[in-house]
Amino acid sequence: MQDNYDSPGFEQAYTYTGSDLGATWTREETRLRLWAPKAAQVRVRLYRSGDPWASDLLEELPMEPDVRGTWRVTLPGDRNGVYYTYLVDGREACDPYARTTGVNGRRAMILDLASTNPRGWDADTDPHGGQPITDAVIYELHLRDLSLSHRSHIRHKGKFLGLTETGTALPDGTPTGLDHIKSLGVTHVQLLPVFDFGSVDESRPDLHQYNWGYDPMNYNVPEGSYSTDPFHGEVRVAEMKQMVKALHGAGLSVVMDVVYNHVYWAEDFCFNRVVPGYFSRPGSNGSACGNDTASERAMVRKYIVDSLCYWAQEYHIDGFRFDLVGLIDTRAIREAMDAVHAAHPNVLFYGEGWSMDTKLTRPDVRLATQGSSGELPGFGFFNDSIRDLLRGSVFYPRELGFVTGALPDADALRSCFMGVTPWACAPGQSINYVSCHDNHTLFDRLALALPGASREELIRRSRLAAAFCLLSQGVPFFLAGEEMLRSKPRGHGKFDGNSYRSPDSVNALRWGNLEEAEYRQTLRYYRGLIAFRKAHPCLRLQRREEIFAAITPISCANPHTLAFRIRGDGLRLLVIFHADTEDTRFPLPEGRWQLFIDGQRAGTEPLGSFTESLRVSPLTAAVLACPD
Repeated sequence: MQDNYDSPGFEQAYTYTGSDLGATWTREETRLRLWAPKAAQVRVRLYRSGDPWASDLLEELPMEPDVRGTWRVTLPGDRNGVYYTYLVDGREACDPYARTTGVNGRRAMILDLASTNPRGWDADTDPHGGQPITDAVIYELHLRDLSLSHRSHIRHKGKFLGLTETGTALPDGTPTGLDHIKSLGVTHVQLLPVFDFGSVDESRPDLHQYNWGYDPMNYNVPEGSYSTDPFHGEVRVAEMKQMVKALHGAGLSVVMDVVYNHVYWAEDFCFNRVVPGYFSRPGSNGSACGNDTASERAMVRKYIVDSLCYWAQEYHIDGFRFDLVGLIDTRAIREAMDAVHAAHPNVLFYGEGWSMDTKLTRPDVRLATQGSSGELPGFGFFNDSIRDLLRGSVFYPRELGFVTGALPDADALRSCFMGVTPWACAPGQSINYVSCHDNHTLFDRLALALPGASREELIRRSRLAAAFCLLSQGVPFFLAGEEMLRSKPRGHGKFDGNSYRSPDSVNALRWGNLEEAEYRQTLRYYRGLIAFRKAHPCLRLQRREEIFAAITPISCANPHTLAFRIRGDGLRLLVIFHADTEDTRFPLPEGRWQLFIDGQRAGTEPLGSFTESLRVSPLTAAVLACPD
C-alpha cells in the first residue's frame, strides 16, 4: 500500500492545499474534512463524551469522497462539545487535525475556540515582538518542575494555571514560580512539550506520573494532565491560553518545544491509522524512538506547517524550539517559517541540528542540520561546541573542559564567544548553552568531572561557565534552576542525567534552597549577568561583520585565560575568563576602568575603579568598562 506514496503521480493526484482539514465549527453547522486517499470507506462516529471507554455513541454517519483524496461531511446544528472519531476502512482514529480531545487523546472534540479565549485575549501580544533574536535570553522549563515542591507555594501544582499565579514566595519574601522567572530578567520561557503526549495517563492524576513529553499523540491539542480537567476538552484549551496570557503579562515571551521528528507509537498514531504508514519513514529510527517522520512527503509537510501556524495564531506562541530538527527536511522548515511569518513575523525558530542516520524516502532531500544553516536564514541551532568546550563532552561525563581546568581548542572557544562558529552564518543562529533538560545539569556535570573539588570551587566554576554563555555573542539559553545550582542527585554520589521519567523528588525545583546564602548569591549573579547583557548592545550584535569590527581577542600568557576587547556604544569593554586555580595580574589598557562583573557579583552598578592592572581571582570572569 505504501509503494506509491513517494511517486510523483501520487503527490500530483492527492496533495490537498485547502485550509479546512479537521472540524470547522459554526453555530449553524460543523464541517468535517479528512485526508484519506487510500480509503475505500470513511464514516464519522459522534460521541457524548471524550472517554474512550464509555459506550455513549450518538450516531455514525458516512462521509463522502471529495477532491485530492479528502472525505467530507456536514453536521447540521450547533455541535460544540460533541466528541468524534473517524472510522477508516474499519480502523477507528482520532482526527489528526483535532483541536482538542477528551481524556488521553482518543476522541476529538468539536469546539467553539473563541469561547475558550481569556478576557483581553484580542489585545494579547508578544512583549518582545520585533526585537532581534540576539536580544533574547531563553529559560527552559518543564511545567511540572516549577510547582511540585511544597515550598513553591503554588496552588495549581503541575498545571498550566500554576504558571499564572503571582505573589508566591518563601517566608522571607523570596519570589517563586512566575514571579521568580520575571525577576531573573529573562525574555523567553521555553516550555518542554505541552502538546498532547502519550506517556502519562491523564485519567490518573493520583499516580503522580512524570514525563518530559517527547512522545507526541495529538500535535494540535494541549496536554490534558496539565489541565485541571482532562475529561472535558475545552478546559485544556482555555487554561493553556490563560498561561500564555499570564506569561505575556509578566513581560515573558513563550516558546513551545515541538517534536515533529517522531511520534509516540507509529502504528497507533492517528495519521498512520488514517493513511497507513504515510506519516513515518519506513524502517527508520534516527530518533531512537522507533520511527522518524517523513517530512519530505507533501501532506506530512503540510501537516507540520499547518500545525505551527495554528499554534502561533490560536495560542499566540512566540517561538518554536524543534526537537531533533536534523531529522526534518529543509524544505519543510523553510515553508513553515514562511507561512508562520506571513502572519506573525516575529516568531522565533531554532532547534537541535544534529546529524543523524535516517532512511529518507527520496535521495534528493536535505535535512535541517547545522551544516544546512545557510539554507535556513533566521533559524537558530543549539551550539554543542560551546557546551562541550566549556564543560567537556556530553558523551563522557568525566571529561574536562575549559571551566574544569582543561585546555580545549582556544580558537574554537574564541569563535564561540564571538558568535562566529563556522556553521553559523549569523550570530543569531547560535543558541549558546551549557545545560538543558538533556543530560546532567551544569552543577552535576562539574561535580562528576571534579569529584575531589570543594563545593565552593564547583560554584565558582559554575558561575564562570554561566558568564561565558551569557556574555557571548549569539543567543543565551539555560535550564530552569541553573541559576540556583540545580542538581538531580540519585544518592551514593550519583546524579540523574536522563530524568525524563524520574519522580518529582528528582526533577522539581527546590525553592527552599534559596533560603541559603550560596544559592541566593548565585541567583543574584545570574540576574546581574542578564542585566549587564541587556544594558550593552555590543554584546548582542546581529552580523558577523559587526562582530569582527567590534571584538578583538587578546593574547594571554596564561593558557587558562581568555580575554576580549569589545568596542561599541561609546565604551570599551574588557572581558576576561580566568579558569586557573591561581590568581593572575591582568594588565589594563590606558584609562580608568570600572569593574562590573567579578567571580562573586555582577550587574550594571560599578564595583570599583582600576588603572594599570587588575588582580583576577581564580575561576573568575571579570568585565570592565571604560569610556571610548
